[in-house]
Amino acid sequence: MWVILHHLTSKGMLLDRWNQTLPFAMQSIFRGGYLAVQTFFLLSGFVLAQSYSTTRWNKRSLTKFAMARFARIYPAYLLSLVLISWFVFEFLLKPGRSMAQKATVIGDYAFVLQGWTGSLNVGWNTPAWSLSCEFFFYLCFPLLFVWLGRGNLARVWAALGGCFVLPILLARAGVPDVWKPIHHLSDFVAGIAAARFYGALLRSGMAAKATRELGFWLSASALAAGAAFIVNPHVLDGTVITLSTVLRPINVLLLIGLATGGGFLVRLLSTDVAGYLGKASYSMYILHIPLLWWFTRYTFYRFGATPPAWTGFLFMAAVIGVSIAAFEFVEAPANRWIRDWTASRLSPAQPSAMRAAA
Repeated sequence: MWVILHHLTSKGMLLDRWNQTLPFAMQSIFRGGYLAVQTFFLLSGFVLAQSYSTTRWNKRSLTKFAMARFARIYPAYLLSLVLISWFVFEFLLKPGRSMAQKATVIGDYAFVLQGWTGSLNVGWNTPAWSLSCEFFFYLCFPLLFVWLGRGNLARVWAALGGCFVLPILLARAGVPDVWKPIHHLSDFVAGIAAARFYGALLRSGMAAKATRELGFWLSASALAAGAAFIVNPHVLDGTVITLSTVLRPINVLLLIGLATGGGFLVRLLSTDVAGYLGKASYSMYILHIPLLWWFTRYTFYRFGATPPAWTGFLFMAAVIGVSIAAFEFVEAPANRWIRDWTASRLSPAQPSAMRAAA
């Protein structure tokens, strides 16, 4: 929802004028919704490290992991391609680009390469660049997890320090900005490190109540510090540290704090409604820009250059409704089908005599 608010409060968009009526701090928070992608990358590393904590990596488990990751990402993304197909058709008919350039853009979208090539200027589904990062992270995950998962905490501390320094070094070395998976790998590694620290916290013998209290103060302090930097990014001017860099360790503290289960925010996020919306949140994220293309085409035609604010809130409600339907009828069924198909292909074949007896 934060990412959606970021797009809707951008200049000239549905909630731009409404956002300008809010206090400066709230305006900054809403317009900083793009920063939620970093939190998602860390959360991805954290959840995968927890989910695969006991996995023994071999050809079979690697195949299941790869297919599970494809099943998690591509079905909803494929639906987003269907939603933008009319705009793709218009793009192909429009003059100004060679057929080779057009074919390159189509290939980037089909094979989720936007995060490597910078094919974002068409704007059909700008958040899709993050999927390029996720697929790259999945490719790296088994090696990263083995290295961090079996090492001592000193290695994890070193990795976390590297996550803070490496993006600065990459920027200084002139690594192209369009290679987003390289620049954001530190976010994913920081998430794996956060999972290791969380595991160490659980094994420390600290009482459950004390752990929850510590978690509350960690998450509350991280939220306050993160909000302060988002509202006042100018404090980093003149330094080599960017807003994304300073938020990375803050996000680590936030994840560890929330994972321990203490505080009002954890109780809120643990409700059935929040859990269900969380399941549909990937569809919200990857479908909202394709839906916005269609929605704004009508609203700007109907209301002119400045649609009323209620159209923005109506759009958000529509995104939630469409995303729930996409989760129930596309994302979840496709995920199950791909996983079941993979499991059946990896099951050892029964001897013919046993099949006949069965």
